[in-house]
Amino acid sequence: MKEEPRFNTQGRLLSPSVSFKDLPAKQLLTLNVIAPNSWMVQPVYAEYDLDNIIMKNTNKDVVSRFELVHILLEGHCFDEASGNPPEACNISWVLKARPIAMTPLSLDTEVAGGKSKEIYEIKSCTEAESHTHDQANVLIDSFMGKTVRIRVAKRPGMENRNLLNADSNAGDTAPIEDEEEGDGNSIWSTISSKLTGGEKHEKINIFSLASGHLYERFIKIMMLSVIKNTKHPVKFWLLNNYLSPNFREVLPKMAEKYGFEFELIEYKWPRWLHQQTEKQRIMWGYKILFLDVLFPLDVKKIIFVDADQVIRADMMELMNLDLGGAPYGYAPFCESRTTMDGFRFWKQGYWANHLAGRKYHISALYVVDLAKFRQIAAGDRLRGQYQGLSSDPNSLSNLDQDLPNNMIHQVRIKTLPQEWLWCETWCDDSSKKEAKTIDLCNNPQTKEPKLDSAMRIIPEWTEYDNEIRSLLRAINSSTTNIPSSTPTEAGENEQHGGEL
Repeated sequence: MKEEPRFNTQGRLLSPSVSFKDLPAKQLLTLNVIAPNSWMVQPVYAEYDLDNIIMKNTNKDVVSRFELVHILLEGHCFDEASGNPPEACNISWVLKARPIAMTPLSLDTEVAGGKSKEIYEIKSCTEAESHTHDQANVLIDSFMGKTVRIRVAKRPGMENRNLLNADSNAGDTAPIEDEEEGDGNSIWSTISSKLTGGEKHEKINIFSLASGHLYERFIKIMMLSVIKNTKHPVKFWLLNNYLSPNFREVLPKMAEKYGFEFELIEYKWPRWLHQQTEKQRIMWGYKILFLDVLFPLDVKKIIFVDADQVIRADMMELMNLDLGGAPYGYAPFCESRTTMDGFRFWKQGYWANHLAGRKYHISALYVVDLAKFRQIAAGDRLRGQYQGLSSDPNSLSNLDQDLPNNMIHQVRIKTLPQEWLWCETWCDDSSKKEAKTIDLCNNPQTKEPKLDSAMRIIPEWTEYDNEIRSLLRAINSSTTNIPSSTPTEAGENEQHGGEL
């Protein structure tokens, strides 16, 4: 790639490009950009599935276009007295003016309103152009972003106030009873449920993520199954980091058709947290490690649903389920299909000793009381444990699942009723009729492809799939999915080539 800018004969700037020729025809290939840590880059044009490229299956070159969509401003906050991060202190960044391309970006950082601002004030801010006790101004004038370190201190008279306990006298100091089956009958569970659990919600919040065209097909069906089984408003929170350009284009049309809200959320894996290199493990990390920071503070409760699930119940029932003081609730692994006993690793060795009779929970479906989760700093606890365990390549083989089960003594899990997650691999056939959700778990015995098992196991799956396909045909007949800035540089007519 050329470092110097290039222009065409009309004097227009040409985007940097790279092409790959003579690629193997049969091997599975993927295409991605490894960008500087301060960049967030995403594909904005791609006809083919960039996660699953087999050149012999393409009828022309694989052409894609990536754009730099965000420059990272990284912030670290410390308490002046202790030198430690001030737990639960909310720092916000506010744009001073609408950004203009290629001009420096001015942001004001401040201790956000509410309890944080009542207790803390800013003492210093590196990289700041100026600052007061309430605000500091930072200028982003480089493509490499900035790292800002903010020191805060408690305001006079607030020295003994604690943000985590600022909203109640109960705090989180009372002992939390062990909960083998999630009955939540302890005194503390009763107090906690009055504070954070058992309240009625008006909207269903669903969090999910997907990568690749197959799982985007699954996630559309999952979303449709949620909508078909409720009369309540629904909002989907989807991780934008790995979605295809086609999915991002179709999503607003689907929302208009079925009357749901959606928000694409983005997050950059912190450089100080042990990095994963495989995309699957990175996505597992996004499922569990950043729940306290992915969503706005006014989102009090959210349900994670795997992309390949089909919902058969009103998810408002799960939104309103009392978690008995626990920050989250997980469905347990089924144990009724006895032919799979040899694969139940949690029944022996380390896991049997660690769980001490408790259930091993599956990460395909869980509900999070975000208010409680933040109140007890569960995110910090999970990240701290992850940092210690992830340096050992033999630990956390199923990161998103092993971590919360490993932390069950420090961050309690409410065990959901078994009917909240049924999968054929682990559950017997007789329990299927009670299922509120059906998950397409991998089967280590048959290794059946998920698309085949979806059509075989879930009768309504094909009906949902046909409905989505009909909608996509209607969208494609009225619009085009080829942007006006489609890449047209050399390489499109050569066999087994690709261009970035």
